[in-house]
Amino acid sequence: MTTDTGEPTLTIDELAARAGVTVRTVRFYATRGLLPPPVIGPRRVGHYGRGHLARLELIEELQHQGMTLAAIERYLQQLPAGLSARDLAVQRAVVASWAPEAVETLGRAELERRAGRPLGEEDLERLGAMGVVRSEDDSYRVDLGLLRLGVRLLDVPLSPEAIRASRAVLIEHSRAAAHELSLLFRGEVGQRDAQDVKSLSAHMHPLVVQALLTTFQRSLKEELREWLDGTPAEAASSVEPARGASSVG
Repeated sequence: MTTDTGEPTLTIDELAARAGVTVRTVRFYATRGLLPPPVIGPRRVGHYGRGHLARLELIEELQHQGMTLAAIERYLQQLPAGLSARDLAVQRAVVASWAPEAVETLGRAELERRAGRPLGEEDLERLGAMGVVRSEDDSYRVDLGLLRLGVRLLDVPLSPEAIRASRAVLIEHSRAAAHELSLLFRGEVGQRDAQDVKSLSAHMHPLVVQALLTTFQRSLKEELREWLDGTPAEAASSVEPARGASSVG
């Protein structure tokens, strides 16, 4: 089934599987008002969209960070109304940035349970190319912070080679940005008390991540728009130099 806009919908069982939770958990969140109601289709079957999935993944990430249900409710209430699935994904990415790196060794069955879907050999190869999974004998070393993102990327028609190249580009440029920002912040806090430095770091971390995500989103949107319009990015930037600058922040 699809919505009027052509968006595919999920049953509650499919939604729970995609998010890696139980149907009971989905229903519990719905009764607390954390998830909007589904669209009721034929035979009174509820159908959920990408927004439901993104919101459910954000709730699960907040829980993973140790937030209580009451705190999660307050967090969601403070979000602007009408956020898209993409906006919710950005929120989740910012929340995930607060967590320390979490790598676990999992068996195949547990890996598939955490992924919320069966994983074939090609899927595992693609997850390996993303740096999400590394095979070790009869088990897998799994970066839990990247697992859900990696699983969603399995449906994107990219070869493992293209994924590896994309990952290399992202790592190279994100490290360069992190290095430059680190130098800037060091200059600002170099003479301050160590506790002040830790406090500033704790506050700046999620803000910087959100700023980078927002800036990258807008830049990528520009690149894709120029590509689809048939206008080379270089030509567009030379004609409209101010547009790229206005998209930062």
